[in-house]
Amino acid sequence: MFVKSIMKPPHKSHTAKEFDSLAEVLDVLNRHDIQAMPVLEGTRFIGMVSKEIIYRAYFNSDKSKETFLNETPVREIVEKEDYHIHNEEVFEQTLPAFKGFPVLAVVDPDKKFLGLVTRFDVIEQFESAFGSKKKGIRIAFTSEESVGRIERLGDIIRNYHENVISLATFDETDKLARRIVLKVESRNNIKQFTNKLEKNGFRILSVKEV
Repeated sequence: MFVKSIMKPPHKSHTAKEFDSLAEVLDVLNRHDIQAMPVLEGTRFIGMVSKEIIYRAYFNSDKSKETFLNETPVREIVEKEDYHIHNEEVFEQTLPAFKGFPVLAVVDPDKKFLGLVTRFDVIEQFESAFGSKKKGIRIAFTSEESVGRIERLGDIIRNYHENVISLATFDETDKLARRIVLKVESRNNIKQFTNKLEKNGFRILSVKEV
């Protein structure tokens, strides 16, 4: 999935202008209960600001809290200038950044700000990929890595007329196997379906209604 399909557009994104005071920035962060946001120079992305960045900069300054917050423009403490991604890239490429930061700017080749992606947006995509919001039967199993195994799985699903909610695979190259998590609608043929999988070399790990 491309980033542009999950990003928030500029008019729905909270951003800071380069000469906004840190007091103004903190007010926006607190009022909207967010931890961080992009900083813009006009429409151009120049970096990120967060509560943590502001607090760290204050403790490293020799100014009073009031003076520091009211007289320091956000551009003086902006960080993480590389926390951006292009809108034509796939959203999986955003994952490493979210290990330590809650938002990522979306930009064009000239760094014009096009929107942002939040950690919450990415989590929602994974919930969708795993069909978390729809009830069904989750079947976890493994398969040897070999040509045609996924095609064979598709044939079994089709023959049993299963309505697939989600399908995800996880590579286990050290074991020459692939883990597969399949979620289907709850029907009265699940036992027969899983027996068929096992007869075709798919080792069932768990079957659970979720």
